[in-house]
Amino acid sequence: MACNSSTCNSSGCYKGYEEEEQPKPNTKAAVNGGNSCQNLCVKCKVNEPVCRGIGGENSRFCKDCFKNNLYGKFKQAVTYNAMITPPDKVLVAFSGGPSSRVVLQFVHEMQYKAQKNYDANKDKSLPVFGVGVAFIDESSTHSFTSQHIEKAIEDIRLIVSNLAPPSKELFVVPIESIFSSDGIDGKERLKELLDAVSDVTGKEDLLIHLRILLLQKIASENGCTRIVLGSCTSRIACHVISATVKGQGYSLSADIQYVDSRWEIPVVLPLRDCPAQELNTLCSLDGSLKIVELLNGPCSGINGLVSSFVKVLQEENPSRECTIVRTAGKLTPFHFNRVPEIHDSNVPSATRRHQKRSTLKPNGSLSSDSFCPICNSPLKKSNFPSSLRSHGSQQHPDLFASACSSCQFQILPKDPSLMEEFLSLLPQQMITKAKHGDQGNFSLLR
Repeated sequence: MACNSSTCNSSGCYKGYEEEEQPKPNTKAAVNGGNSCQNLCVKCKVNEPVCRGIGGENSRFCKDCFKNNLYGKFKQAVTYNAMITPPDKVLVAFSGGPSSRVVLQFVHEMQYKAQKNYDANKDKSLPVFGVGVAFIDESSTHSFTSQHIEKAIEDIRLIVSNLAPPSKELFVVPIESIFSSDGIDGKERLKELLDAVSDVTGKEDLLIHLRILLLQKIASENGCTRIVLGSCTSRIACHVISATVKGQGYSLSADIQYVDSRWEIPVVLPLRDCPAQELNTLCSLDGSLKIVELLNGPCSGINGLVSSFVKVLQEENPSRECTIVRTAGKLTPFHFNRVPEIHDSNVPSATRRHQKRSTLKPNGSLSSDSFCPICNSPLKKSNFPSSLRSHGSQQHPDLFASACSSCQFQILPKDPSLMEEFLSLLPQQMITKAKHGDQGNFSLLR
């Protein structure tokens, strides 16, 4: 939330990112009495409020101020954590929902302004970062009709093409391509892999892991240096509780930070401070923010129960999701929860200073020398009983022993005799991790 003080230096104030687009207050309207002020936007004091943020009566905004407030949260997260710099090419993961639609729009607006500055600059010394958009077609795992998915892809192409220049390349990739370039073989292998997982929650989690692996593949093949996800406060709050229930408390802090560089291509979450309620409101207010509804169906198992629980909490207290994320944010992050240090002279000095200030000190972060080959969660080997390490088959003991407890009990087969077949169905990236350990992760981090 932005304040009205000219001397405020609070890190939670987004005034600096909104000033250039804010209309000047109508001072006459402001002095006409308390009743008239109550019917005006709390930010500009000019327009009538059309919506409220999660702050209730104290966050009544007009349409423009509401969008600027959300954009301010996004821009502060991007700037302070050096998520996007001029030499970068970012890949925006687009699902068609409100969160991914808003993050695509905000990234586009950043790029559009950078292009205007580039055109106005005579020496052309500061490049404009590139933007790609990735849509993962998961129709092979859901009961979509061919007409439904074709219509959705057509709408997504229209959304991306209607964005003002610079142009953005769209990648529509089926999820089964994580296995093979042969679509038929990939579909059969994906179906067999999901059928081999008996736990409902395990199937949902495995699909999430396959999705992020595919995004990494798309980004790597197309020269992208960042992956931008639309994960918002609400989704992260659900993950905090579900990960705790699944026994992933040690690795939880790795998943909820602004930056995650444990992957070959760093993953960033610029909407971490934006609740789903506000993102939905913005999409309903702004007719240009068209969303694509893909009826994936509600989550089941642990994920579905947690989602329903958090929804009830949110109805009782609109700020409950933010409280959950802020509380979890006090956990000590890992050493990879930052963008690698920037030495490029093309990066603005202000961004390099921000990045240097936010660099985690060795004694202020956790380190992990091993990662789960299934979900890539950091592991603390001392927490694993020896009985679990010897549970896997003698032919492939590494897969079970090197996996986190959540993957062991929800994804991997309980019968050791089925382990070899299960291993043969996994994507090559997971098989390589299980066989060769995590040395690759650290060579990339170094």
